[in-house]
Amino acid sequence: MQTLTTTPAPAPAGEGRALARSLTPLVVDAVVPMAGYYVLTDGFGMGAVAALAWTSVLPAARSLWSVVKDRRLNALATLMLVVNAVGLAMSAVTGDARLMLAKDSAGSGMIGAGVLVSVLAGRPMMTAGLKPWITKGGDPAKTAAWERLMRGSVRFRRAERRFSLVWGAVLLAESVSRVVAAYTLPAHTVVWLGNVLAGAAVVLAIVVTGPLAVDPMEKMVAAEAEKGHEVP
Repeated sequence: MQTLTTTPAPAPAGEGRALARSLTPLVVDAVVPMAGYYVLTDGFGMGAVAALAWTSVLPAARSLWSVVKDRRLNALATLMLVVNAVGLAMSAVTGDARLMLAKDSAGSGMIGAGVLVSVLAGRPMMTAGLKPWITKGGDPAKTAAWERLMRGSVRFRRAERRFSLVWGAVLLAESVSRVVAAYTLPAHTVVWLGNVLAGAAVVLAIVVTGPLAVDPMEKMVAAEAEKGHEVP
């Protein structure tokens, strides 16, 4: 219950719009290509490589649009654009559907590795997404509490690092599992299984980081914010 600030909580409609925006990349990059693959192969008799190539166009276009729209090289969008372009080029030369399926794991694998390296470097990459969640969208009191804890609490910083460590490890493991699936299972199976593995990885990371990082950090921020609002 929010009693430490007069800032109103976000309206349910606003939360719904934010959720819709956050799910758009998932629909464009995963659900639509998967559905398109089965429509092209089962409905139109297209070969696996051709179907995979055509269904890679939409995610690649979205990544390119993200770079153009922001007018700067967004690291994630650029990475996904390069992965799709390289995968398409190599598959056109080799005609190997397994290679096209394996390329989908490159994004999560490189992100997972990058997150782990960022923790070792002392700048956990996942903090940018974690902070708005912990501070309830940038609540002034909670944001100030976050900053004080980052400066003065070893326990808080450890929880922050654990959050990124778990996400990095899970994303890397998901990437490896998708590569193994691409080279051991039929393409028709891997197309849907890859999305299942990705979804399972996200759920696993959320479940594990809850008690390990998110819950204790939320409690520490709430306590610190309340202390900051106490009248001397």
